[in-house]
Formats: sequence, structure tokens, C-alpha cells
Amino acid sequence: MRQNKKIAITGGIGSGKSTVARLIAERGYDVFSCDLIAHEIYEEPNVVREILREFPDCATNGLPDRKKLSAAVFREKERLRALEKITHPAIMRKLYARMEKALSDPVFAEVPLLFEGGYQKDFDGVIVVLREKNARIGAVAVRDGLSEEEVERRIKNQFDYENKSIFEHTVLYNDGDLAKLREKVGSVLEKFENK
Repeated sequence: MRQNKKIAITGGIGSGKSTVARLIAERGYDVFSCDLIAHEIYEEPNVVREILREFPDCATNGLPDRKKLSAAVFREKERLRALEKITHPAIMRKLYARMEKALSDPVFAEVPLLFEGGYQKDFDGVIVVLREKNARIGAVAVRDGLSEEEVERRIKNQFDYENKSIFEHTVLYNDGDLAKLREKVGSVLEKFENK
């Protein structure tokens, strides 16, 4: 059976990776989202049990409360790592299973914490979406109803896309309007289609 090329889409919070994923999907490719899968795993008994054991202060009515979890882990890096240790393997298992069944070639996945988890080795290619930091802060503040300081704190807890060696991958600069981004996505797709 032929293996489809698996391409990850990643980038920091507010970089526009979800928009890039949507533009790729509009062209008929299968695109999966770790963020959507993350919502599903909170229904898995084993995951729920582990989260409640590790974060008893982040429960409401005996179930993990995602808002409480989010507030807790973005203040403390150790707690964030503890949550990721529980959730990441479950998310990635579901993602890989879905990608295996995809019909398009290549198949894409939006993976926000790709480098943090060391998952880039599991993909045939990586698209890194970069965007100027102030634009990211403004977009997330509006989208999530957070203060700029809260967004800045979240950015500091993430992989440092500005200073790390990401340039061995395909870098897509989100520095214009939607039409310009759509054009850039088209150019990037040609690269993966012709490999």
C-alpha cells in the first residue's frame, strides 16, 4: 500500500497556522488538527483519570476544567510539561491513525507543539508559519479575550521560533493580507507536490 507524504503545519500562538491549514484544505487536501483532537481526548477515561490525579485543583463536577487547566499551566512551566506528558501521546496516536487513512497525498496536520514534543521526525516535511510578534499578540488578545501581558506570557512558554534553527524546514511568512497568504500557500504546496 502506498504511503502518503505527511506534512506538519506549525508555528507559535497567533502565527496564522490555522488559517494556513484552512487554505490548504480549501485546495482539496486532507488536513487534521491536533487542537480539535485535543478536545476529544478529554472524553477518554484513561486521560481524564490521569489529568484528575495530576491536577486535582483543576476539576469542576469531577471532570477536568479546561479553563482552570489553561490558567494553571500557563503560569508554571513544570505544570505545563506535566499536562503535555499526559495529553500529547494520546493526541498524536489519534492524529497518526487518521493520517494513515487519509486519501490525499500529501496529507497535512496542524501540530502546534511539534518541536516541543520532538514530533518533527515523524513527518516527511514541516511548514513553519512565522508572523511578527506584535501582530501575533494583537490577534490572540482579540481572539481569546486576553490581555497583551497574558498573551506575552503564553508566547514565552512556547518554542522560540525566532531564535531556533527552524530554517531547515519550509518557512512561510504570514506578513500580509489573506490574498497574499493564499498565494504563498500555493507556492509552498507546489514544493510538496513536486517532491
